[in-house]
Amino acid sequence: MQYSHSDTELAGQPAGYWTWAAHTAAVTHIRAGLARHGVTQPQWWMLNQLVGRPEGRDRAEVTDMLKGYLDVGAEGMDTAVDGLLDRGLATLDGGRLHLTADGADVYARCAALQEEMRATLHDGIDDEEYVRTLKVLQRMIHNVGGQMWHH
Repeated sequence: MQYSHSDTELAGQPAGYWTWAAHTAAVTHIRAGLARHGVTQPQWWMLNQLVGRPEGRDRAEVTDMLKGYLDVGAEGMDTAVDGLLDRGLATLDGGRLHLTADGADVYARCAALQEEMRATLHDGIDDEEYVRTLKVLQRMIHNVGGQMWHH
């Protein structure tokens, strides 16, 4: 791979630009992949909260939790849930969301796709380099008093 600048030039580059560019490229890649299965990124996150939980999950609890991870807010999460319900990928019973058989199938296909997309994003990047990069980014967030979400 050819880099955009020399190491000396990169050392002077703004982190904000490069983190934004990496975020934009990764999210665009992920959203395009999910769209091939008719799923939005918020819907994917919602499916992740329902899989393996036959007792379901409280709709309000899940939307409140997820709205902090994605920049779609409460309205966007409600739209995501409504889309899952409209497609029959989830059902709502007494305020609790349950994954349907069709939802489990879409989840499985998207989970396999996520593995492929992660492999593409991480091509040529070993785990040590990846972890070091995330630690640097976490340090920058800490340095400016930013907030980190813990999964």
